[in-house]
Amino acid sequence: MTRRLAQVAKKVGVSEATVSRVLNGKPGVSEATRQSVLTALDVLGYERPTQLRGERARLVGLVLPELQNPIFPALAEVIGGALAQQGLTPVLCTQTKGGVSEADYVDLLLQQQVSGVIFAGGLFAQADAPHEHYHLLAERKVPVVLVNASIEGLDFPCVACDDAVAVEQAWRHLASLGHERIGLVVGPADHMPSRRKLEAARASAKVMGMELPDAFVQPSIFSLEGGQAATARLLEQGVTGIVCASDPLALGAIRAARRRGLSVPGDVSVVGFDDSAFMTCTEPPLTTVRQPIEAMGRAVVDLLCAQIEGSHSHLGELLFEPELVVRGSTAPPRTR
Repeated sequence: MTRRLAQVAKKVGVSEATVSRVLNGKPGVSEATRQSVLTALDVLGYERPTQLRGERARLVGLVLPELQNPIFPALAEVIGGALAQQGLTPVLCTQTKGGVSEADYVDLLLQQQVSGVIFAGGLFAQADAPHEHYHLLAERKVPVVLVNASIEGLDFPCVACDDAVAVEQAWRHLASLGHERIGLVVGPADHMPSRRKLEAARASAKVMGMELPDAFVQPSIFSLEGGQAATARLLEQGVTGIVCASDPLALGAIRAARRRGLSVPGDVSVVGFDDSAFMTCTEPPLTTVRQPIEAMGRAVVDLLCAQIEGSHSHLGELLFEPELVVRGSTAPPRTR
């Protein structure tokens, strides 16, 4: 008990006597200090006293599908900062192959009585994946916000970048440069944001009087290697421009072109999606569609805090406008 008091006191920066007053429900402690002590208990892994267990912790689960794509650490940084300003502490839950599943993370977060959960990508974005753990959160009335896709049948608010506008911007850019054979590298077939990008690509091609045959659309896992394999198949079809559903996919596309002895953008133009860290440092610097991460991250936390405070004013999807950033990986096609 003495060790626990000392650790919590050090974490919060108050005296052990103050911690003791909080744990015993005694007066004379400000609400801010009280919440800080309870959060420190949760973070350090100590159980709350029985009489305090009914309250939700000032913790928020932040569930990410991966950290290899730089866009997810960037989003976590924005969301973490905005949560801290609200007196909330993020608990980072990153999925790894063969590691803890998303459903297991939800169980752990429920045991910690978190104030809410933010999913920045995950199984909710896959139509054919299991969604029972989301229904469990809804049944427990835990505030939840989703990033980049919404779930059919659940009233969770969602913040997303407008996939249709993103693809239309990329498609128009390549078409304006003179590209007529444009391919698309997207995620798996049941990935909802990828489905929206595919619909937008078909619509854009139709409006511009272009064709988008099935062979010009290549689904892939979200990785550099996936982008390389998908692009190798597109290059066999003779495409001169490629729109990718993420920056790592686009870097894989550039590698695939080079492996075939082609230059980017001389022989093949490549457009990414996200404008994640270091895309100005690639060779060539990557033309990409920028997600407004700062604005999206703040909106996520605003929606979560509104739910925590008992407001459900928004249950739909907030779509944020992307921005095409033209760099060195796109150019007019070679005249043959």
